[in-house]
Amino acid sequence: MSTDSTTRGSKKALVIGGGIAGPVTALALRGAGLEAEVFEAYETSAEGIGGTFMIASNGLAALAAVGLEAEAGAVGQAIGRMVMEDARDGVRAEIPEVSGRLMRRAELYTVLQRRLREEGVPVRYGKRLVGAEERESGITARFEDGTTADGDLLIGADGTRSVVRTLIDPAAPGPQYTGLIGVGGYSGHRLTGPRGAGESIHFAQGPRAFFGYWAQPGGAGTAWFSNIPRPEQLTPEQARAVSCEEWLALCREVHADDLPAREVLADVDPATVEVFPRLEIMPSVPHWYRDRMVLVGDSVHAPSNSSGQGVSLAVESAVELARRLGAEPDLASALAAYEAARRPAVEAVAARAAVTNGQKASAGV
Repeated sequence: MSTDSTTRGSKKALVIGGGIAGPVTALALRGAGLEAEVFEAYETSAEGIGGTFMIASNGLAALAAVGLEAEAGAVGQAIGRMVMEDARDGVRAEIPEVSGRLMRRAELYTVLQRRLREEGVPVRYGKRLVGAEERESGITARFEDGTTADGDLLIGADGTRSVVRTLIDPAAPGPQYTGLIGVGGYSGHRLTGPRGAGESIHFAQGPRAFFGYWAQPGGAGTAWFSNIPRPEQLTPEQARAVSCEEWLALCREVHADDLPAREVLADVDPATVEVFPRLEIMPSVPHWYRDRMVLVGDSVHAPSNSSGQGVSLAVESAVELARRLGAEPDLASALAAYEAARRPAVEAVAARAAVTNGQKASAGV
């Protein structure tokens, strides 16, 4: 199929996925002079859903490129230093001058939804993509509810279980389980000394599990998470079937001899505990685009959570895709330039994170 039409002629993009990458893509497209419409599979918006992540300096720069510098800088808390520790022996290394912010997914999601409304970008809920038909002059998306939508380009921002990825390449790989389950929450324990210093995040490898923690602003306690090796992946339903008290008890068990994990976990309210059974990565995806369909964010590159770069890479790619669509002479050139610019960077991050991830998963339970 020819994709010789100019990017200026490709006026409307159908963005599949209303999480983080999808809205950023839509806003960036607006900035590049293209129309965008977002389609979300779920019936309602996702306010209040999701855990905590860090957005690094590159991700913050990408958000600034779509006019969200002030809004993103007003949520969460700043991080300026990373400390790598051994849970038994203390500090291994410090990484100073780290620029980033820790925030709840729900906080950034709320910012993005508000900006979409302000910009007049339509968001359609209950639109689960099931297929697409390409034509010389455009593409039609088909949804499970029987409706369709027409556009010039279909963008898959639909996560690790992307439907668009399978439309582009039915043989494309799916997400791979990391061998880890995530548990996290909040503790009333107040860190003291260097550990309680502002704008520091700590990562401690223990013999049985990995522990991350940081002081909450204003001395409000400690936020924490644990990555616990588990050979078999749980479904979300299976994870929810285990009580918060049981998950907390498991964390206390695997970190019984780790400091400060033991102290932090001793003062945790079980009601604050969250479980994330789908710690996954995307292996290298052979085809990022085909004709009038292209992937962005976790649908095409999802490094392990060990990278600290998942969200940052997603929003960075969203901005780069929009920039190429607005600058290149035709659609084929734009998509090729987008992949050439982003693939080396994201695969380098994934490779480094895989090493760290392997060290976490090799801890014995």
